[in-house]
Amino acid sequence: MADTTSKDIVRKRAQNHFTASEQRDSVVKQMIAAERAATDAKTAKLRALRLAKEEEDRQAALDAPPPPVKKTRARKVAAR
Repeated sequence: MADTTSKDIVRKRAQNHFTASEQRDSVVKQMIAAERAATDAKTAKLRALRLAKEEEDRQAALDAPPPPVKKTRARKVAAR
């Protein structure tokens, strides 16, 4: 009889250990998911800001007058 109760105690300890391990794994997975969501949100925000700036720069380039064309002088070639 004592043998079965010791087996039950060992089984219960193992089950408690396994349950605690599962709970820790669950918490870690939730933390990773939260960090990933935060990173994704930051990435989306930065991407939107970059695209808006690129569009603004493109519009500014279209609205700006073209740069003046430099006239070059013809070089005098010395006769040989």
